[in-house]
Amino acid sequence: MLKLIFCQNYIPYFYTIIDQKPFPMEAVAGNCGDAIRSDCFVSLALTGNSGIQINLKSKVRCLYGASILRLINEILQFYDIRNASVTMEDSGALPYVIAARMEATIRQLIQTGKEFLLPVLPRNIYRTGRNSLRRSRLYIPGNNPKLIINAGLYKSDGIILDLEDSVSPEKKQEARILVRNALRNNDLMGAEKMVRINRLPGGIEDLKQIINQPLNLVLIPKCESAAQVREVDDVISRLSRSPGEPVWLMPIIESACGIIHAFDIATATGNVAALAIGLEDYTADIGVHRTSEGLESLYARSVLVNAARAAGIQPIDSVFSDFADNEELSRVASKSRSMGFEGMGCIHPGQIRVIHETFNPTSVEIEKARIIVSAFEKAKSEGLGVVSVGSKMIDPPVVKSALNTIERAAKCGLLN
Repeated sequence: MLKLIFCQNYIPYFYTIIDQKPFPMEAVAGNCGDAIRSDCFVSLALTGNSGIQINLKSKVRCLYGASILRLINEILQFYDIRNASVTMEDSGALPYVIAARMEATIRQLIQTGKEFLLPVLPRNIYRTGRNSLRRSRLYIPGNNPKLIINAGLYKSDGIILDLEDSVSPEKKQEARILVRNALRNNDLMGAEKMVRINRLPGGIEDLKQIINQPLNLVLIPKCESAAQVREVDDVISRLSRSPGEPVWLMPIIESACGIIHAFDIATATGNVAALAIGLEDYTADIGVHRTSEGLESLYARSVLVNAARAAGIQPIDSVFSDFADNEELSRVASKSRSMGFEGMGCIHPGQIRVIHETFNPTSVEIEKARIIVSAFEKAKSEGLGVVSVGSKMIDPPVVKSALNTIERAAKCGLLN
C-alpha cells in the first residue's frame, strides 16, 4: 500500500508505509541500441535534495558534450526542476530531438502546460495553397528522428509526419512532442508539411500539440462523415493563434461507410484541399484482399475521384505497399492517373521518382496542349468561332483540358 505526499516544490514522490523511505519517480523516453541513430534515450528521476545529477553517454561527447549538458540544464530550469537524476544515452541526436525526449520524460512526472520550444527555423515558415502540387506524399514515422532528419532530401511534394499507425500506443505522447519540434526545427526543404493525426477522438490531443507550429496540412484518417471533418476544422480554428492562415485538410477514406459519404466529406468545409483513399483498410472492411489489378477497389476509387472533382478538390490515391517493385508501381500509378487521381502516397523514398514521372504530363501531352491553346488564342484574336487542329475540331472542354495540362506542367517545373 502506497501513500502519495508532496514535497515543498510540489514534485510528487512516494513513501512506502513499511519503512517510510522514499524512492524516486522515474520516466523514460526515446530509443537506444546499436542500430539507433540521431536519437537519444533519456531516463529522468526526481530526487529528494540531491540537486541535479547528469550522466551523459554520447558518441559525440568530445565535440558536443558541453552543449548537450547546457541544454539539459536549461530544460530542467525551465520546468523548475532542482533535484533530479538524468541519464542520457545519445546517438547523435539534434538539439530539438534531445529537447523533445527531455520534455516527454518531464511530462510523465509533473503536470505542466509549459512547452520548451527552440526558435523556429526560418526556412520552415512557408504556406501552401489549396491546389498545391500533391503528386507524392512521403510517410515518415513520427517517433523516428533518423528518418525525419533527412526526409526533405528526397524531394517529395509533401512529407507526412505520422502520429497514427506507425507509432505504438505507449509512444504517442512522446511522438507528438517530437513531431511538434520537427515542424519547427527540422529543415523539410520546401515540402508541404503534413501530419497524420490519430483517429478521432484521439487526434484532438495531436492537434493541441501541432497546430500553432509551421504546419500546412492535416490528414484525418479513417474518416467516415462530414461531422468528423468539421470537428477537426473547429478545433483548429479554436486553437490557432493565426486564424487567417488556413491549415488544409485531407480526409482519408478507409471504409465502405466513408465511401458512401465521400461527397459530404469532400464538401464539409472550405479548408478541405484533397480527398485520399486508404486501400489496405478499405479492402479489409469489405472483406477482400487487395490485388495489383485493383478490381476489388475500382468502385470505391471511382466514387472518390468523382466526389473530389465535384467538390473542386484533389483526389489522391493510396500507397503502393511493395516498395521493392518499381516496375509494378509505375503500372499502378499509370492506372491511377488514368482514373483521375492527382497523386499517390509513398512508404519509401525510392517510390517518389517513379510517381513523379508517372503523374507529370509527358512531353507529347505538353506539346499537344500548347498547339491547342495557341490555335484557340489565334482563332479568338481573328474573331473566329470555330477552332481546328489538323482535322479535329476543338471545343471549350478540350481547350480547358489543354490549359490544365499546361498549368500542371508549370507546377511540375516542366515549363516556365
